[in-house]
Amino acid sequence: MVGLHFMRGVAVNFINKLNAAWTANDSLLCVGLDPDMAKLPPQFQQDPNGIFNFCKEIIDATADLACSFKPQIAYFAALSAERQLEDICAYARENYPHIPLILDAKRGDIGATARQYAREAYDRYGADAVTVNPYMGSDSVEPYMEWADRGVIILCRTSNAGGSDLQFLNVDGKPLYQHVARLVAEKWNSNGQCALVVGATFPEELAQVRAIIGDMPLLVPGVGAQGGDVEATVKSGRTANGAGMMINSSRAILYAAQQPGEDFAMAARRVALETRDAINAHRAG
Repeated sequence: MVGLHFMRGVAVNFINKLNAAWTANDSLLCVGLDPDMAKLPPQFQQDPNGIFNFCKEIIDATADLACSFKPQIAYFAALSAERQLEDICAYARENYPHIPLILDAKRGDIGATARQYAREAYDRYGADAVTVNPYMGSDSVEPYMEWADRGVIILCRTSNAGGSDLQFLNVDGKPLYQHVARLVAEKWNSNGQCALVVGATFPEELAQVRAIIGDMPLLVPGVGAQGGDVEATVKSGRTANGAGMMINSSRAILYAAQQPGEDFAMAARRVALETRDAINAHRAG
């Protein structure tokens, strides 16, 4: 088992780092890094290191406004840009070590294969947490727990409409996603480093998950470009102390610039600030 690291007597793990970031930046905003080459400013489209340079500027522009960064691996892998993803992760760790880094990979496999995916996320990319798919059961999640200080963020009630095809199936009188939430909270969270993915597009289900899991963190996609309501999201998912969530916005921040030649990083910062402040307006309850 990978051991915990300690700093001044306090374990440096995903949950502790997240708690500290919520407080230090007064923020529940997770900034997603989904670099779409067709949408990048022209100066990056012909640059061999354009993806790295674009994401670096986004990170620099929003680091004091975010509680986490979440690179989505598919956007890098599709362009054979895994090395740039490694460099982005290293840059974030070195320059903003207090901000949790979440690799959005949604991995789901068993045994030795799952262990390799865990090595990819935690060792290759140095992520503080990784998203995983629970639908192959406990032995598909257990290998991630071997890294005792890292987060395992498990899909529960996702933001896409098609998620209802399986997640809303009736199982013993309860929708399947509620069984997932209870299973993670009561059995799988052996290291205390688990979180769940619940979409902002389903605030009622978000509230039901919160009631099941207590103060476990939630990664909440679906605000911004997907149209989730910020007020409903915060009121449904916040914990008693007004925290408990990483509310992700990707495209709305990354591509905030509206005019050719507009400073994309400043535009991203403006939207990130607006989003953080909109979230904070509803945190007290």
